[in-house]
Amino acid sequence: MKYGFVLPSGDARTAAEFARAAEECGWDGFFVWEPVWGVDAWVSLTAAAMATKRIRLGTMITPVSRMRPWKLASETATLDNLSGGRVILSVGLGAVDTGFEQFGEVTDRKTRAELLDEGLEILTGLWRGQPFEYHGKHYQVKPADFHVPSSPIQQPRIPIWVVGAYPSVKSMGRALQYDGLLPAMLGPDGKISMQPLIPEQVAGIRDYVVQHRPSGSPYDIVVEGTTPGEDKLANTDLMRRWEEAGATWWIEALWEAPTQEEVLRRIQQGPPGA
Repeated sequence: MKYGFVLPSGDARTAAEFARAAEECGWDGFFVWEPVWGVDAWVSLTAAAMATKRIRLGTMITPVSRMRPWKLASETATLDNLSGGRVILSVGLGAVDTGFEQFGEVTDRKTRAELLDEGLEILTGLWRGQPFEYHGKHYQVKPADFHVPSSPIQQPRIPIWVVGAYPSVKSMGRALQYDGLLPAMLGPDGKISMQPLIPEQVAGIRDYVVQHRPSGSPYDIVVEGTTPGEDKLANTDLMRRWEEAGATWWIEALWEAPTQEEVLRRIQQGPPGA
């Protein structure tokens, strides 16, 4: 089991300082969220990369439907080279109540899913290098003969974690094409449940992954939540349950933390399984 921490708020300087603290305190990954309008995720991760040497760096999450895939390919490849191959890209449809409508972003779920699928195909194609050509419903890309960025250090690609809504065959099928799953549960109404996942649910999802994964390559199952940093014994027991259920990453997510001091204190308490 590996342990990541997602920064709930703060500017690029905060990201650099807190990422350095997370590395020093034994965390395996440091993540930032990607807003429609707000502190830029890739500038923050660049600052974090310059302040660290080991810790993995990524988003939680990037809504690909509102990105230019070639711009995202440039950002991720550039940061992977700068950081020495430490980038993780987490993607999904995104939450439309975070400013999509206010800024004219696509809100239709089906269209966002199409843009996500095409965006990922373009992203991974550009990472492989030129010549690259793509003809889709929403995007058309021709080979480029001008200067292009270096391919990512990580091969065959930067790891991509994808939100998958279980038991939707289409949603899970998308996630299983890539390198990791951010699992969610569909409720009886067909919408993603807002209830936190429990280990028993993740165990069922793990069994689905084992049965349907197209290859035997390593695959991450990523869960998030909060733990009391001071209760090491309880945390160790909880992490054991998640690991037995099939989770490979735990992401500590203090989304409701009232102050930066509280966030930093939790980072300094260290990963829940340490």
